[in-house]
Amino acid sequence: MNNGVILKALDKQFSLNKETAKVLVVGLGKTGLSVAYYLRQLGIQFAIVDSRDKPPFNDDLLAEMPDIPVFTGGFDAAVFALATHIIVSPGVSMEEPLIKQALARGVYSLSDIDLFACSVDKPIVAITGSNGKSTVTTMLGAMAKAAGKHTAVGGNLGTPALDLLADDVEIYVLELSSFQLERTTQLNAVAATLLNVSADHLDRYVSMAAYAEQKRKVYGGNGVMLFNADDPAVIAMRDAGRNALTFGLQQEADYAVISIPEGEFLALHGRPILAVNELLVAGIHNQANALAALALGGVLGLPEAAMCEALRHYKGLKHRMQFVANIDGVSWVNDSKATNVGACIAALQGFKNADVILIAGGEAKGADMSELVPILKEKVKALLLIGKDGVLIKQAVNDAVPVYELGTLKKAIKKAAKIAQSGDTVLLSPACASLDQFSNYQERGSVFISEVKALEK
Repeated sequence: MNNGVILKALDKQFSLNKETAKVLVVGLGKTGLSVAYYLRQLGIQFAIVDSRDKPPFNDDLLAEMPDIPVFTGGFDAAVFALATHIIVSPGVSMEEPLIKQALARGVYSLSDIDLFACSVDKPIVAITGSNGKSTVTTMLGAMAKAAGKHTAVGGNLGTPALDLLADDVEIYVLELSSFQLERTTQLNAVAATLLNVSADHLDRYVSMAAYAEQKRKVYGGNGVMLFNADDPAVIAMRDAGRNALTFGLQQEADYAVISIPEGEFLALHGRPILAVNELLVAGIHNQANALAALALGGVLGLPEAAMCEALRHYKGLKHRMQFVANIDGVSWVNDSKATNVGACIAALQGFKNADVILIAGGEAKGADMSELVPILKEKVKALLLIGKDGVLIKQAVNDAVPVYELGTLKKAIKKAAKIAQSGDTVLLSPACASLDQFSNYQERGSVFISEVKALEK
């Protein structure tokens, strides 16, 4: 789409006229930088504000656009007072007082996803959920590429949505977080799914219901709605007036796992598509993820043969149930991306026996850690706790399994090496965010990998 068409769409939807608009971009992370580049391309006047003294992409912006006003070190009321429109980055809460005041006096709010949605005329697939969204996003991206489609994959995962825009892209596959969705109104995906809802980000939302309501916005527009038949909170969002599909492991669903004499298969309406044992990624949660990806690919019209071939070669994401090593019969698995309780539960459900030594802890984000207790009793022989909120997990577990408070990840790994026996799995699946001790979950996972590799040597 050319700039003229995009500008007309923005003017129609948000009264954003490049001759009169003054856009304030709030936050200079990856998303804020992508928005800055895009607004510059459209010729729209903007400024940037960030509460940090030196935002991570400050130098990049100054090198490329030295004439753009950038205000750092706090939010200044005078800067907000000049804005006709604000674009708030996902990392910034909409509850910030100056943001709420701006909205109250009629300043328009839009997101980078709104800009993106007004700028494409090719199919968009939108994927969200408390857990599994990155896996399903990359699975579907691999399927589309195997089918020979020029596919752009990103959003919350990897490349910001606006940086994906290109004339030769045939399909856009976007992972979207609740923070992106809560400030988005223009999304109209040809297929969209909310994979599941479990406790997460309760430090930013007043309740689970409020969190789920933001996730629900992935279904905006009139495309096909894909639902997880195993999640009552998700299936309740079904709109009777829309085309819909379901996937699931425990309930009857359009896409399901069936057992036939030849074994277990991923299936559509009872017709076998792919043998479960052909999947390289372990765990029943990854069977559900594969079903969701197949369903979304089906909406796009991707050939089943190409989708199955992609699944046969899909090795999973780094830091998500990533096999690290087998040392003296003990498997070490990195699931650092499990930053909430639901993700940890899903990881543990993939094990058949109570032979897991679990390393957990970090920033709990207000989650109810007692939800872990049933699965801990079933799958875990010892719980090794790290991080700021390790004590909260200990209190919630209440001696349901043996608990060791270690404080740091390195100490937990050393303890695990001492108590693990051949046949056990040492699993880092923290059920918490990492920011109390690490810069992100990737760093936490990388430390785990390096420490385990040192044991191997």
